[in-house]
Amino acid sequence: MIFIRLAFLSLWNRRLTSFLTVLSLCFSVALLLAVERTKRAAEEGFTQSISQTSLIVGAPTGPINLVLYTIFNMGSATSNISMESYNHFAQHRAVDWIIPISLGDGHRGFRVVGTNSSFYQHYRFRGNGSIEMEKGRQPDGLWDVVLGSEVAEKLQYQIGQKIVVAHGVTKGLGILNHEDKPFSVVGILRPTGTALDRSLYLSLEAIEALHVDWQNGAQPSKNKMVPAAGIRKEDLTPKAITAFFLRTKSPIDTLGLMREINDYQQESMLAIMPGVTLGELWRGLGYVEQILRMISILVVAVGLVAMLIALLTGLNERRREMAILRALGTSPWRIAGLLVFESTLLTLLGVAAGVALQVSSFSILKSWLEEAFGVYLVGSALSGSAWIYLGITLALGTLIGVVPAWSATRTALKDGLSVRV
Repeated sequence: MIFIRLAFLSLWNRRLTSFLTVLSLCFSVALLLAVERTKRAAEEGFTQSISQTSLIVGAPTGPINLVLYTIFNMGSATSNISMESYNHFAQHRAVDWIIPISLGDGHRGFRVVGTNSSFYQHYRFRGNGSIEMEKGRQPDGLWDVVLGSEVAEKLQYQIGQKIVVAHGVTKGLGILNHEDKPFSVVGILRPTGTALDRSLYLSLEAIEALHVDWQNGAQPSKNKMVPAAGIRKEDLTPKAITAFFLRTKSPIDTLGLMREINDYQQESMLAIMPGVTLGELWRGLGYVEQILRMISILVVAVGLVAMLIALLTGLNERRREMAILRALGTSPWRIAGLLVFESTLLTLLGVAAGVALQVSSFSILKSWLEEAFGVYLVGSALSGSAWIYLGITLALGTLIGVVPAWSATRTALKDGLSVRV
Protein backbone atom coordinates (compact mmCIF):
# COMPACT_ATOMS: atom_id res chain seq x y z
CA MET A 1 0.00 0.00 0.00
CA ILE A 2 2.80 2.41 0.85
CA PHE A 3 4.39 1.65 -2.53
CA ILE A 4 1.16 2.44 -4.42
CA ARG A 5 0.45 5.53 -2.29
CA LEU A 6 3.96 6.80 -2.94
CA ALA A 7 3.44 6.39 -6.70
CA PHE A 8 0.17 8.32 -6.63
CA LEU A 9 1.67 11.08 -4.50
CA SER A 10 4.64 11.33 -6.85
CA LEU A 11 2.35 11.69 -9.88
CA TRP A 12 0.18 14.21 -8.05
CA ASN A 13 3.25 16.24 -7.19
CA ARG A 14 3.91 16.41 -10.94
CA ARG A 15 0.22 16.65 -11.85
CA LEU A 16 0.59 19.05 -14.75
CA THR A 17 3.19 16.89 -16.49
CA SER A 18 1.22 13.75 -15.64
CA PHE A 19 -2.01 15.26 -16.97
CA LEU A 20 -0.43 16.31 -20.25
CA THR A 21 1.12 12.85 -20.64
CA VAL A 22 -2.23 11.13 -20.04
CA LEU A 23 -3.97 13.60 -22.39
CA SER A 24 -1.47 12.89 -25.15
CA LEU A 25 -2.00 9.14 -24.81
CA CYS A 26 -5.76 9.63 -24.57
CA PHE A 27 -6.00 11.38 -27.94
CA SER A 28 -3.57 8.93 -29.54
CA VAL A 29 -5.51 5.87 -28.38
CA ALA A 30 -8.86 7.48 -29.23
CA LEU A 31 -7.64 8.17 -32.78
CA LEU A 32 -6.42 4.59 -33.20
CA LEU A 33 -9.74 3.17 -31.96
CA ALA A 34 -11.75 5.64 -34.04
CA VAL A 35 -9.95 4.60 -37.23
CA GLU A 36 -10.50 0.93 -36.38
CA ARG A 37 -14.21 1.40 -35.70
CA THR A 38 -14.75 3.65 -38.71
CA LYS A 39 -13.03 1.06 -40.88
CA ARG A 40 -15.41 -1.62 -39.62
CA ALA A 41 -18.40 0.65 -40.21
CA ALA A 42 -17.20 1.57 -43.71
CA GLU A 43 -16.62 -2.06 -44.62
CA GLU A 44 -20.03 -3.05 -43.32
CA GLY A 45 -21.69 -0.20 -45.18
CA PHE A 46 -19.81 -0.97 -48.39
CA THR A 47 -20.29 -4.73 -48.49
CA GLN A 48 -23.92 -4.42 -47.30
CA SER A 49 -24.94 -1.73 -49.80
CA ILE A 50 -27.21 -4.43 -51.17
CA SER A 51 -28.36 -7.49 -49.26
CA GLN A 52 -30.75 -10.42 -49.65
CA THR A 53 -30.06 -10.28 -53.40
CA SER A 54 -28.77 -13.55 -54.81
CA LEU A 55 -27.68 -12.35 -58.25
CA ILE A 56 -27.15 -9.17 -60.24
CA VAL A 57 -27.59 -9.67 -63.99
CA GLY A 58 -26.43 -7.28 -66.69
CA ALA A 59 -24.79 -7.13 -70.09
CA PRO A 60 -21.42 -8.90 -70.43
CA THR A 61 -18.83 -6.77 -68.66
CA GLY A 62 -16.53 -7.18 -65.68
CA PRO A 63 -18.15 -8.15 -62.36
CA ILE A 64 -16.76 -5.04 -60.66
CA ASN A 65 -18.09 -2.74 -63.39
CA LEU A 66 -21.49 -4.40 -63.12
CA VAL A 67 -21.55 -3.78 -59.35
CA LEU A 68 -20.35 -0.20 -59.75
CA TYR A 69 -22.99 0.98 -62.19
CA THR A 70 -25.93 -0.96 -60.69
CA ILE A 71 -25.27 -0.29 -56.98
CA PHE A 72 -22.98 2.73 -56.71
CA ASN A 73 -24.06 4.78 -59.75
CA MET A 74 -20.53 4.74 -61.14
CA GLY A 75 -19.72 3.96 -64.75
CA SER A 76 -22.05 2.84 -67.50
CA ALA A 77 -23.35 -0.37 -68.99
CA THR A 78 -21.94 -1.62 -72.28
CA SER A 79 -25.40 -2.57 -73.59
CA ASN A 80 -28.93 -3.38 -72.50
CA ILE A 81 -30.88 -6.56 -71.81
CA SER A 82 -34.02 -7.36 -73.76
CA MET A 83 -37.33 -7.55 -71.92
CA GLU A 84 -37.78 -11.04 -73.38
CA SER A 85 -34.76 -12.29 -71.43
CA TYR A 86 -35.89 -10.44 -68.32
CA ASN A 87 -39.39 -11.94 -68.50
CA HIS A 88 -37.96 -15.40 -69.11
CA PHE A 89 -36.02 -15.37 -65.86
CA ALA A 90 -38.74 -13.50 -63.98
CA GLN A 91 -40.90 -16.57 -64.54
CA HIS A 92 -38.12 -19.03 -63.66
CA ARG A 93 -39.15 -21.62 -61.10
CA ALA A 94 -36.09 -20.83 -58.92
CA VAL A 95 -36.72 -17.07 -58.73
CA ASP A 96 -38.49 -15.64 -55.70
CA TRP A 97 -38.53 -11.98 -56.81
CA ILE A 98 -36.87 -9.83 -59.45
CA ILE A 99 -36.19 -6.07 -59.75
CA PRO A 100 -35.58 -4.45 -63.16
CA ILE A 101 -33.21 -1.48 -63.45
CA SER A 102 -33.04 0.94 -66.37
CA LEU A 103 -30.25 3.54 -66.45
CA GLY A 104 -28.95 6.18 -68.85
CA ASP A 105 -30.48 9.55 -68.01
CA GLY A 106 -29.65 12.01 -65.23
CA HIS A 107 -30.61 15.21 -63.50
CA ARG A 108 -28.13 17.87 -62.35
CA GLY A 109 -25.40 15.39 -61.51
CA PHE A 110 -27.65 12.64 -60.12
CA ARG A 111 -28.57 9.42 -61.88
CA VAL A 112 -32.12 8.61 -62.96
CA VAL A 113 -33.21 5.02 -62.33
CA GLY A 114 -36.18 3.38 -63.97
CA THR A 115 -37.75 0.50 -62.06
CA ASN A 116 -41.10 -0.86 -60.85
CA SER A 117 -42.91 -1.53 -57.58
CA SER A 118 -40.72 -4.57 -56.85
CA PHE A 119 -37.87 -2.17 -56.12
CA TYR A 120 -39.73 -0.56 -53.21
CA GLN A 121 -41.03 -3.90 -51.98
CA HIS A 122 -37.96 -6.16 -52.16
CA TYR A 123 -34.76 -4.10 -52.29
CA ARG A 124 -32.75 -4.60 -49.11
CA PHE A 125 -29.53 -3.09 -47.78
CA ARG A 126 -27.48 -3.48 -44.61
CA GLY A 127 -29.14 -6.72 -43.62
CA ASN A 128 -32.88 -6.14 -43.56
CA GLY A 129 -32.95 -2.40 -44.24
CA SER A 130 -35.82 -1.57 -46.56
CA ILE A 131 -36.78 1.45 -48.66
CA GLU A 132 -39.11 3.80 -46.82
CA MET A 133 -40.73 7.05 -47.80
CA GLU A 134 -39.90 10.07 -45.65
CA LYS A 135 -42.40 12.23 -47.50
CA GLY A 136 -45.03 11.56 -50.11
CA ARG A 137 -45.67 8.26 -51.85
CA GLN A 138 -44.35 5.82 -54.41
CA PRO A 139 -44.67 6.78 -58.11
CA ASP A 140 -47.97 5.76 -59.63
CA GLY A 141 -48.56 8.05 -62.57
CA LEU A 142 -46.43 8.13 -65.71
CA TRP A 143 -44.83 11.49 -64.86
CA ASP A 144 -44.20 10.84 -61.17
CA VAL A 145 -40.68 10.84 -59.72
CA VAL A 146 -39.31 9.88 -56.31
CA LEU A 147 -36.11 11.48 -55.03
CA GLY A 148 -33.32 10.07 -52.91
CA SER A 149 -32.77 11.99 -49.68
CA GLU A 150 -29.47 13.53 -50.81
CA VAL A 151 -30.99 14.70 -54.09
CA ALA A 152 -33.84 16.43 -52.28
CA GLU A 153 -31.51 17.99 -49.72
CA LYS A 154 -28.86 19.31 -52.10
CA LEU A 155 -31.28 20.58 -54.76
CA GLN A 156 -33.83 21.82 -52.21
CA TYR A 157 -36.70 20.02 -53.94
CA GLN A 158 -40.12 19.61 -52.35
CA ILE A 159 -43.20 17.51 -53.04
CA GLY A 160 -45.06 18.78 -56.09
CA GLN A 161 -42.05 20.46 -57.69
CA LYS A 162 -41.51 20.04 -61.44
CA ILE A 163 -38.15 18.75 -62.72
CA VAL A 164 -36.66 18.01 -66.13
CA VAL A 165 -34.50 14.97 -66.89
CA ALA A 166 -31.38 15.23 -69.08
CA HIS A 167 -30.82 12.70 -71.85
CA GLY A 168 -27.88 10.29 -71.64
CA VAL A 169 -26.21 12.05 -68.71
CA THR A 170 -25.12 10.29 -65.54
CA LYS A 171 -23.16 13.19 -64.05
CA GLY A 172 -22.93 16.94 -64.50
CA LEU A 173 -25.44 19.14 -66.31
CA GLY A 174 -27.09 17.88 -69.45
CA ILE A 175 -27.22 19.57 -72.84
CA LEU A 176 -30.10 17.58 -74.31
CA ASN A 177 -33.01 17.89 -71.89
CA HIS A 178 -36.46 16.35 -72.02
CA GLU A 179 -37.99 19.77 -71.39
CA ASP A 180 -41.24 18.82 -73.09
CA LYS A 181 -41.81 16.01 -70.59
CA PRO A 182 -41.37 17.33 -67.02
CA PHE A 183 -41.87 15.16 -63.95
CA SER A 184 -43.60 15.96 -60.69
CA VAL A 185 -41.97 15.04 -57.38
CA VAL A 186 -44.36 12.76 -55.47
CA GLY A 187 -42.05 11.27 -52.86
CA ILE A 188 -38.73 11.57 -51.03
CA LEU A 189 -36.96 8.50 -49.67
CA ARG A 190 -35.78 8.22 -46.09
CA PRO A 191 -31.95 8.47 -45.82
CA THR A 192 -30.19 5.12 -46.12
CA GLY A 193 -26.50 6.06 -46.18
CA THR A 194 -26.13 4.23 -49.51
CA ALA A 195 -26.16 5.21 -53.19
CA LEU A 196 -29.96 5.04 -53.04
CA ASP A 197 -29.86 8.55 -51.57
CA ARG A 198 -28.20 9.92 -54.72
CA SER A 199 -30.70 8.85 -57.39
CA LEU A 200 -34.10 9.75 -58.83
CA TYR A 201 -36.62 6.98 -59.42
CA LEU A 202 -39.11 6.73 -62.28
CA SER A 203 -41.21 3.90 -63.66
CA LEU A 204 -39.96 1.79 -66.56
CA GLU A 205 -42.81 3.18 -68.63
CA ALA A 206 -41.60 6.72 -67.88
CA ILE A 207 -38.14 5.88 -69.25
CA GLU A 208 -39.85 4.59 -72.38
CA ALA A 209 -42.06 7.68 -72.61
CA LEU A 210 -39.07 10.02 -72.44
CA HIS A 211 -37.61 8.45 -75.58
CA VAL A 212 -40.75 7.54 -77.49
CA ASP A 213 -40.05 10.24 -80.09
CA TRP A 214 -36.24 9.92 -80.11
CA GLN A 215 -34.57 8.10 -82.99
CA ASN A 216 -31.12 6.55 -82.52
CA GLY A 217 -30.34 8.88 -79.63
CA ALA A 218 -31.21 12.01 -81.62
CA GLN A 219 -33.52 14.65 -80.23
CA PRO A 220 -36.68 15.07 -82.34
CA SER A 221 -37.52 18.34 -84.02
CA LYS A 222 -40.33 20.39 -82.54
CA ASN A 223 -42.84 19.31 -85.16
CA LYS A 224 -42.12 15.63 -84.42
CA MET A 225 -42.21 15.82 -80.63
CA VAL A 226 -44.91 13.79 -78.94
CA PRO A 227 -46.41 15.92 -76.15
CA ALA A 228 -46.54 14.50 -72.67
CA ALA A 229 -50.31 14.84 -72.57
CA GLY A 230 -50.59 12.53 -75.57
CA ILE A 231 -48.73 9.63 -73.98
CA ARG A 232 -50.55 7.06 -71.89
CA LYS A 233 -48.85 4.62 -69.54
CA GLU A 234 -51.02 1.75 -70.74
CA ASP A 235 -49.75 2.18 -74.30
CA LEU A 236 -46.08 1.83 -73.38
CA THR A 237 -44.15 -1.43 -73.28
CA PRO A 238 -40.48 -1.25 -72.26
CA LYS A 239 -38.28 -2.97 -74.80
CA ALA A 240 -35.04 -3.19 -72.84
CA ILE A 241 -33.54 -2.63 -69.40
CA THR A 242 -29.98 -2.17 -68.14
CA ALA A 243 -29.86 -4.89 -65.47
CA PHE A 244 -31.94 -6.73 -62.91
CA PHE A 245 -31.57 -7.99 -59.35
CA LEU A 246 -33.09 -11.29 -58.30
CA ARG A 247 -33.41 -13.50 -55.27
CA THR A 248 -33.67 -17.24 -55.54
CA LYS A 249 -36.13 -19.29 -53.49
CA SER A 250 -33.28 -21.30 -52.02
CA PRO A 251 -29.52 -20.63 -51.71
CA ILE A 252 -28.98 -24.01 -53.32
CA ASP A 253 -30.53 -22.67 -56.55
CA THR A 254 -28.21 -19.64 -56.79
CA LEU A 255 -25.16 -21.25 -58.39
CA GLY A 256 -27.26 -23.28 -60.80
CA LEU A 257 -29.23 -20.25 -61.91
CA MET A 258 -26.07 -18.16 -62.26
CA ARG A 259 -24.59 -20.80 -64.55
CA GLU A 260 -27.83 -20.96 -66.53
CA ILE A 261 -27.89 -17.20 -67.06
CA ASN A 262 -24.23 -17.01 -68.05
CA ASP A 263 -24.79 -19.82 -70.57
CA TYR A 264 -28.10 -18.43 -71.88
CA GLN A 265 -28.11 -18.94 -75.66
CA GLN A 266 -30.78 -16.40 -76.64
CA GLU A 267 -28.81 -13.43 -75.27
CA SER A 268 -25.37 -12.91 -73.83
CA MET A 269 -25.60 -11.86 -70.14
CA LEU A 270 -23.46 -11.82 -67.02
CA ALA A 271 -24.74 -12.93 -63.61
CA ILE A 272 -22.72 -12.30 -60.46
CA MET A 273 -23.18 -12.78 -56.72
CA PRO A 274 -22.99 -9.25 -55.28
CA GLY A 275 -21.63 -10.26 -51.86
CA VAL A 276 -18.63 -12.01 -53.40
CA THR A 277 -17.84 -9.15 -55.79
CA LEU A 278 -18.26 -6.46 -53.12
CA GLY A 279 -15.89 -8.38 -50.85
CA GLU A 280 -13.27 -8.57 -53.61
CA LEU A 281 -13.69 -4.87 -54.35
CA TRP A 282 -13.24 -3.94 -50.68
CA ARG A 283 -10.08 -6.05 -50.42
CA GLY A 284 -8.78 -4.17 -53.46
CA LEU A 285 -9.20 -0.96 -51.47
CA GLY A 286 -7.39 -2.42 -48.46
CA TYR A 287 -4.33 -0.22 -48.93
CA VAL A 288 -6.35 2.79 -47.75
CA GLU A 289 -7.21 0.95 -44.57
CA GLN A 290 -3.57 0.04 -44.01
CA ILE A 291 -2.45 3.65 -44.49
CA LEU A 292 -4.99 4.93 -41.97
CA ARG A 293 -4.02 2.27 -39.45
CA MET A 294 -0.32 3.05 -39.92
CA ILE A 295 -0.94 6.75 -39.30
CA SER A 296 -2.84 5.92 -36.10
CA ILE A 297 -0.09 3.61 -34.87
CA LEU A 298 2.48 6.33 -35.51
CA VAL A 299 0.36 8.77 -33.51
CA VAL A 300 0.28 6.31 -30.58
CA ALA A 301 4.04 5.85 -30.91
CA VAL A 302 4.50 9.63 -30.70
CA GLY A 303 2.37 9.67 -27.56
CA LEU A 304 4.48 6.95 -25.97
CA VAL A 305 7.70 8.77 -26.89
CA ALA A 306 6.28 11.93 -25.32
CA MET A 307 5.65 9.95 -22.14
CA LEU A 308 9.24 8.64 -22.18
CA ILE A 309 10.57 12.18 -22.55
CA ALA A 310 8.38 13.35 -19.66
CA LEU A 311 9.60 10.50 -17.43
CA LEU A 312 13.26 11.10 -18.23
CA THR A 313 12.87 14.83 -17.70
CA GLY A 314 11.10 14.22 -14.40
CA LEU A 315 13.78 11.78 -13.33
CA ASN A 316 16.44 14.45 -13.66
CA GLU A 317 14.34 16.68 -11.38
CA ARG A 318 13.80 13.85 -8.90
CA ARG A 319 17.42 13.01 -8.21
CA ARG A 320 17.15 14.23 -4.62
CA GLU A 321 13.90 12.30 -4.10
CA MET A 322 15.53 9.11 -5.36
CA ALA A 323 18.57 9.68 -3.15
CA ILE A 324 16.43 10.21 -0.04
CA LEU A 325 14.60 6.99 -0.71
CA ARG A 326 17.92 5.23 -1.07
CA ALA A 327 19.13 6.79 2.18
CA LEU A 328 16.01 5.51 3.96
CA GLY A 329 16.92 2.00 2.93
CA THR A 330 14.90 1.57 -0.25
CA SER A 331 16.63 -0.81 -2.60
CA PRO A 332 17.48 0.29 -6.14
CA TRP A 333 15.11 -2.33 -7.53
CA ARG A 334 12.17 -1.01 -5.50
CA ILE A 335 12.87 2.45 -6.88
CA ALA A 336 12.99 0.96 -10.36
CA GLY A 337 9.69 -0.81 -9.67
CA LEU A 338 8.19 2.49 -8.54
CA LEU A 339 9.11 4.16 -11.83
CA VAL A 340 7.82 1.25 -13.90
CA PHE A 341 4.58 1.29 -11.91
CA GLU A 342 4.18 5.03 -12.52
CA SER A 343 4.72 4.48 -16.25
CA THR A 344 2.16 1.65 -16.28
CA LEU A 345 -0.31 3.78 -14.34
CA LEU A 346 0.06 6.71 -16.76
CA THR A 347 -0.42 4.38 -19.72
CA LEU A 348 -3.45 2.73 -18.14
CA LEU A 349 -5.06 6.09 -17.45
CA GLY A 350 -4.32 7.26 -21.00
CA VAL A 351 -5.75 4.06 -22.52
CA ALA A 352 -8.87 4.19 -20.33
CA ALA A 353 -9.42 7.86 -21.18
CA GLY A 354 -8.92 7.12 -24.88
CA VAL A 355 -11.48 4.31 -24.81
CA ALA A 356 -13.96 6.52 -22.95
CA LEU A 357 -13.40 9.37 -25.43
CA GLN A 358 -13.90 7.12 -28.45
CA VAL A 359 -17.04 5.44 -27.09
CA SER A 360 -18.66 8.68 -25.92
CA SER A 361 -17.77 10.55 -29.13
CA PHE A 362 -19.27 7.90 -31.39
CA SER A 363 -22.37 7.68 -29.17
CA ILE A 364 -22.91 11.42 -29.46
CA LEU A 365 -22.08 11.64 -33.18
CA LYS A 366 -23.79 8.41 -34.27
CA SER A 367 -26.87 10.03 -35.83
CA TRP A 368 -24.80 12.71 -37.54
CA LEU A 369 -22.36 10.17 -39.00
CA GLU A 370 -25.24 8.12 -40.38
CA GLU A 371 -27.00 11.05 -42.01
CA ALA A 372 -23.94 12.99 -43.24
CA PHE A 373 -21.58 10.20 -44.29
CA GLY A 374 -23.62 7.01 -44.30
CA VAL A 375 -21.35 5.50 -41.63
CA TYR A 376 -23.47 3.08 -39.63
CA LEU A 377 -21.80 1.87 -36.45
CA VAL A 378 -22.32 -1.83 -36.02
CA GLY A 379 -21.11 -4.38 -33.52
CA SER A 380 -19.35 -3.71 -30.23
CA ALA A 381 -17.43 -0.52 -29.54
CA LEU A 382 -14.18 -2.50 -29.27
CA SER A 383 -13.38 -5.25 -31.73
CA GLY A 384 -10.88 -8.05 -31.23
CA SER A 385 -8.26 -6.04 -33.11
CA ALA A 386 -8.93 -3.01 -30.89
CA TRP A 387 -8.30 -5.07 -27.74
CA ILE A 388 -5.02 -6.29 -29.22
CA TYR A 389 -3.95 -2.69 -29.94
CA LEU A 390 -4.84 -1.65 -26.40
CA GLY A 391 -2.87 -4.56 -24.94
CA ILE A 392 0.17 -3.72 -27.05
CA THR A 393 -0.07 -0.04 -26.06
CA LEU A 394 -0.24 -0.93 -22.36
CA ALA A 395 2.71 -3.32 -22.69
CA LEU A 396 4.81 -0.72 -24.52
CA GLY A 397 3.92 1.89 -21.91
CA THR A 398 5.12 -0.45 -19.19
CA LEU A 399 8.35 -1.20 -21.06
CA ILE A 400 9.00 2.51 -21.51
CA GLY A 401 9.13 2.80 -17.74
CA VAL A 402 12.12 0.45 -17.75
CA VAL A 403 14.29 3.15 -19.36
CA PRO A 404 14.09 5.72 -16.53
CA ALA A 405 14.05 2.86 -13.99
CA TRP A 406 17.38 1.54 -15.31
CA SER A 407 18.78 5.05 -15.22
CA ALA A 408 17.62 5.47 -11.61
CA THR A 409 19.31 2.26 -10.45
CA ARG A 410 22.63 3.57 -11.73
CA THR A 411 22.30 6.91 -9.92
CA ALA A 412 24.68 7.10 -7.00
CA LEU A 413 23.44 8.06 -3.56
CA LYS A 414 25.89 10.95 -3.26
CA ASP A 415 24.83 12.23 -6.71
CA GLY A 416 21.38 12.96 -5.36
CA LEU A 417 22.42 14.39 -2.00
CA SER A 418 25.22 16.57 -3.23
CA VAL A 419 24.51 20.20 -4.01
CA ARG A 420 25.37 21.27 -7.54
CA VAL A 421 26.53 24.80 -8.17
